[in-house]
Amino acid sequence: MDFSIRKLKTSDYDDLLVGWWKDWGWKPPEREVLPDNAKSGLIIFDKTKPICAGFIYLTNSKVALIEWVISDKKYNDKRKKVKALNLLIDALILTCSILKIKYIKADNESKSLTKAFIKKGFEKGDIVTHLIKKI
Repeated sequence: MDFSIRKLKTSDYDDLLVGWWKDWGWKPPEREVLPDNAKSGLIIFDKTKPICAGFIYLTNSKVALIEWVISDKKYNDKRKKVKALNLLIDALILTCSILKIKYIKADNESKSLTKAFIKKGFEKGDIVTHLIKKI
């Protein structure tokens, strides 16, 4: 596979991610709620074609959150997309490990993504309702 990985850039938010979230029917999160102004994350490419991305929220403890994992819905090679998402999860975990994080929390509603996280050693927690208030 010709995958490559890099840190997210400021331009990725408008150029890629907003469109991906909309394609999946999600309301894109505002840039200001993403870690480091939407730059604290990684993106995976198949040669020059971006496939998927995810963010790491750091806390003031030894806990980090992997959030807003998203892929290009229009990318048609399902086998490669699964491999890219697995590589992304591995890279996000490795980044947390390098930062001496002890626990990683990840929330998502995708059954296939949940399976991928479980295969990486995550344990399924309680089902919760997320409550958000913009002030």
